[in-house]
Amino acid sequence: MSQFLKKTAAFWATIAPGIFLIGYNIGTGSITTMASAGAAYNMTMTWALLLSCIFTYVLIIAFSRYTMVTGRTAMWGFRNNFGRPVTIFIMLSMLFGELVSCMGVMGVVTQVLQEWSRPLTSDGEGFSMFWMALFFCALLYYIFWQGKQSFFEKILSIFVFIMGAAFLLTMFMVIPHPMDIIEGLVPRIPDDSNAFMIVAGMVGTTMGGILYVVRSILVSEKGWKIEDMKLQKRDARISVSLMFFLSFAVMACAAGTMYPLGLKVDNAIDMVKLMEPLAGRLAVSAFVAGIVAAGLSSLFPIIILAPWLFSDYMGIKRDLTRPWVRITVLICTLCGLVVPVFGGSPVGVMIFSQTLAIIATPLVVALMMILLNKRSEMGEYTATLRDNIMYWIVLIFSVVIAVVGIMGIFDL
Repeated sequence: MSQFLKKTAAFWATIAPGIFLIGYNIGTGSITTMASAGAAYNMTMTWALLLSCIFTYVLIIAFSRYTMVTGRTAMWGFRNNFGRPVTIFIMLSMLFGELVSCMGVMGVVTQVLQEWSRPLTSDGEGFSMFWMALFFCALLYYIFWQGKQSFFEKILSIFVFIMGAAFLLTMFMVIPHPMDIIEGLVPRIPDDSNAFMIVAGMVGTTMGGILYVVRSILVSEKGWKIEDMKLQKRDARISVSLMFFLSFAVMACAAGTMYPLGLKVDNAIDMVKLMEPLAGRLAVSAFVAGIVAAGLSSLFPIIILAPWLFSDYMGIKRDLTRPWVRITVLICTLCGLVVPVFGGSPVGVMIFSQTLAIIATPLVVALMMILLNKRSEMGEYTATLRDNIMYWIVLIFSVVIAVVGIMGIFDL
């Protein structure tokens, strides 16, 4: 038995970077987008989710390979090869988008819990958004204060496990017809003015450029070298596969309950309001647990992102116990109180932050493509013709999505 536990622990350690990415990637923005797609178009958008996950796998491998060959992270590579102005622009655009996202995520989590808890309170108002946000901020900062990567990975693993179990349980309670799922693998966009924007949102929540920069940092923290490529690819496959299935489960929940009745979902709160009469209190409770776990698992990487990126840019060790790091993380954590304290639409905030993330992605992908083709950087591991064809496909795809995102900002 002890041998089995040791092997399980060893295996879990090898996929910890992938679990970290799942926690970061599957957040309240992803849930809202996937639920909207399922409620409005059944499972017809499955192909878009699958395609974005395939492209994400390609980019995870690309960024990981750069770090494994050179020993440098993506941000450090950008600074050394393209100069400080470009790198600072990338870093600031990512940080601004993530801080805005922090406000939106905490707002969505607390609003969903408030809506779910209304029957539990005597006045019917539900739990206070402010006190819930304050509690979650304190919890996240406590986790950060431990200052150990292994501890972070364990906590995120718990969040991801709860999130996955909750969404999959809900999906099996309300699963749509199998033929709808199969037909959804055929690429097509419904004849509706909002369909393309939803496709763009689905891809954007899966393919944000910050995801690949974080991957580079995680590979560096793990100490993986090019000899560990097989291990790294297995980790990436598991990570992307789980991203797909969890997002698929959220889409299926909405498709199985709301699509047959023609009900629309504009935000996560709609799921809580509309699902209960259709699926019952248990299914809604499971779904709410998934939303909370998804929110917390994405919030934690967000609050430690600033010191990680600053450390990478300056080429110093990522020591999270330094005073300036702890002050920076505290400021980022307190951003989670903005929506609960001052009000506003957390869903609107989330959409804005996702759009900002999409805009930076093409630049990040293009710069990494250049680095992967530099023999002075990569040596014998420079990108092959097949690699470059795939990179160009991904780059063009990301540019199209970025243009749609910019148009969305002007529409707003």
